[in-house]
Amino acid sequence: MGKVKIKKGDVWIDMTPMSDVMVLLLTFFMLTSTFVKQEPVRVNTPGSVSEIKVPEKDVLNILVSNDGKIFMNMDKTTDVAAVLDDVSGQFGLKLQPAQHKKFLDDPMWGVPMNELQSYLNLDKTKMPEAIKKYGIPTDSVPGKTGDAAMSEFQIWVKAAHNVNPDAKIAIKADEKTPYKTVKKIMSELQDMNENRYYLITQYKKTED
Repeated sequence: MGKVKIKKGDVWIDMTPMSDVMVLLLTFFMLTSTFVKQEPVRVNTPGSVSEIKVPEKDVLNILVSNDGKIFMNMDKTTDVAAVLDDVSGQFGLKLQPAQHKKFLDDPMWGVPMNELQSYLNLDKTKMPEAIKKYGIPTDSVPGKTGDAAMSEFQIWVKAAHNVNPDAKIAIKADEKTPYKTVKKIMSELQDMNENRYYLITQYKKTED
């Protein structure tokens, strides 16, 4: 008896609805994601049981490395540009358009004002490594703002709040950062009547 041959038919599945869903999901994540700026130095924050979250916008971030170097950034490029114009004007620095653009392209700033132009003249590929050796000074700079002697750190903070009065301060220090460095930063903020700020830590459960 001969074998019965079953006719095979091609199975066709319409993938259009799945493609539409994938595109919608991709668009959703792109629009809702917050991109983290690259930091000039690696910082391992200490553990904490606090669950208070730092705001996602209108924040002046202060990064403190394990050797005490201070860097800053703000989430809005327009705010950074206005702060740079304010501080550079106080120090009598006239930055070229190319230097200005390089400053805005940097994820964080943290170079003493007397070194800023030299730093911004570097090749863009060398800047990420070069910034690691600097840091914003906390030494007093007399006669630059009309107030009592302020440090460059305080001048940057004051300029940031002049530009954006709603900006919240968030301090992110390494777990190995010397206590005297963090205390110095807090003292300088207190001298400016900046008594409210966030301390960024890693969330740690009490039983850990």
